[in-house]
Amino acid sequence: MTKNIELNLKVDNLIDLLGVHDKNIKLLADLLDVEIYTNNQELVIKSDDSNKVEKFKQIVEILLELIKNNIVFNERDIIYVFHLLEKSSKEEIISLFLSRKEVIKTFTGKPIYPKTINQKQYLEAINNNTIIFGIGPAGTGKTYLAVLLAIKYLKANKIKKIILTRPAVEAGEKLGFLPGDLKEKVDPYLRPLYDALYDVLGAKESADLLEKQTIEIAPLAYMRGRTLDNAFVILDEAQNTTVNQMKLFLTRLGFNSKMIVTGDITQSDLPFNQKSGLIRAKEILKNIKSVEIINFDKTDVVRHPLVQTIIERFKND
Repeated sequence: MTKNIELNLKVDNLIDLLGVHDKNIKLLADLLDVEIYTNNQELVIKSDDSNKVEKFKQIVEILLELIKNNIVFNERDIIYVFHLLEKSSKEEIISLFLSRKEVIKTFTGKPIYPKTINQKQYLEAINNNTIIFGIGPAGTGKTYLAVLLAIKYLKANKIKKIILTRPAVEAGEKLGFLPGDLKEKVDPYLRPLYDALYDVLGAKESADLLEKQTIEIAPLAYMRGRTLDNAFVILDEAQNTTVNQMKLFLTRLGFNSKMIVTGDITQSDLPFNQKSGLIRAKEILKNIKSVEIINFDKTDVVRHPLVQTIIERFKND
């Protein structure tokens, strides 16, 4: 079966669709496992599978609509559209891109947008609830987006303090054998949180706010005995909390505060016989007002395309 799609695009728009050296079309050919050609006037797809032909047609129509609305897309967006068509309509996907709202700008001025439907729902959940769980595989933006929104709340004077915490669980290394004092031993476990801060605030402002303790990064054990008012509190790598640690954390909640709990229940470093606090919290905190659980999946991974494949292959191990 051969399907021809007429383009009738201006040169600049044609480049946007095809990509430099036709990389976008080559990517689609690989994703669909078909042959695709272009003569700069039309796209031609050759396949005996009518479903692949129809999917290609829908993807091109979506991309053309984004170009029409001056929406810039990249390789990651094309891969996401490809996977999203399995569970969403063409109209829903176009709406996602057209309704994207800027979260914040990075230190270099680059605007950050939610890249997937679940990311969009996650940001809305944070804005509209008190305790939010973001659960799913690595690379889905759970922690990064939470930190960005925390900074946005701080800059808007909606909160007075950001607290970022992780359980210092030993993932193959013993803390006691690492050099330095406790902070120096624990800092490597908290590095992803620092990275998100540096992206938006830059190293100097991040250091200033950390020194003033407006932003606090600390191991989960430091939360004991505290009540956290007027704060945006993020617990990262929560799959490595015990049930008691999760209870300890959630009961620190004070007035005018938000708590975001992120983790991947498939990557726990807890002893084999110890239940994850994240799994238990997910079980018992359903259907509670002001508590929302957002589940991410492999289609939300915003890292290199190979990460999605790796997650899929390791799913049952």
